[in-house]
Amino acid sequence: MTTPVIELRGVSRRYDDGPPALDDVSLTVQPGEAVAILGPSGSGKSTLLNLVAGLDRPDTGTVIVDGVRVDQLGETGSALYRRSRIGMVFQFFNLLDDLTVTDNVALPARLAGMARGEAARRTVELLELLGIDRHARAYPGRLSGGERQRVAVARALMNRPTLLLADEPTGALDTAAGQDVSRLLTGLNAEGQTVVVVTHDLALARSCTNRTIRIADGRITEDVRTRSVASAAVDAPAAR
Repeated sequence: MTTPVIELRGVSRRYDDGPPALDDVSLTVQPGEAVAILGPSGSGKSTLLNLVAGLDRPDTGTVIVDGVRVDQLGETGSALYRRSRIGMVFQFFNLLDDLTVTDNVALPARLAGMARGEAARRTVELLELLGIDRHARAYPGRLSGGERQRVAVARALMNRPTLLLADEPTGALDTAAGQDVSRLLTGLNAEGQTVVVVTHDLALARSCTNRTIRIADGRITEDVRTRSVASAAVDAPAAR
């Protein structure tokens, strides 16, 4: 039987004296799935993402990702876990404006202690496969939103993560750039990358994921497996 990439068991998280951000949530995500987490602001979807990423800890319950008890990690352990197993893509890219595209993409490898030559080869490979090699020496501020998000995805894939987490990856993009990112995520998943996308964008969820989980008031209200993600019209395959 396949071991899940993500396994949450009875997870709850409360902040201050308010209602729980997550309330007794259990779910599993299998290798190769592309999952969309949908819900209104304050529903708990960002809290769920943060717990999986090791950026927060549950009050109760168990968080296991790629065989790691994430809820038991300390600060250093959490950082090492994210560095080796998690790739993260954010709404506003989180690129360093004073570094070139090449240096932004290579940064996770340097933090992980990857040999310089290996890091350089991996960077070139990702820039070519994601179609941004012509911007290798450019700075992020000179790129379009869609191009910057491609750089962010390349950076997230640098250390060959087991899991790619995308937090509103099209939220700061226009329609055309958003569709470009959707095709990119579809291609990554078609090549076997496990992807979890937190989004308000139902069109994004429908186009690049094969499972939709809806959250409201900290609880899962719907968990639906939809059609398989097509591998046709893949714009940029994953570099694993």
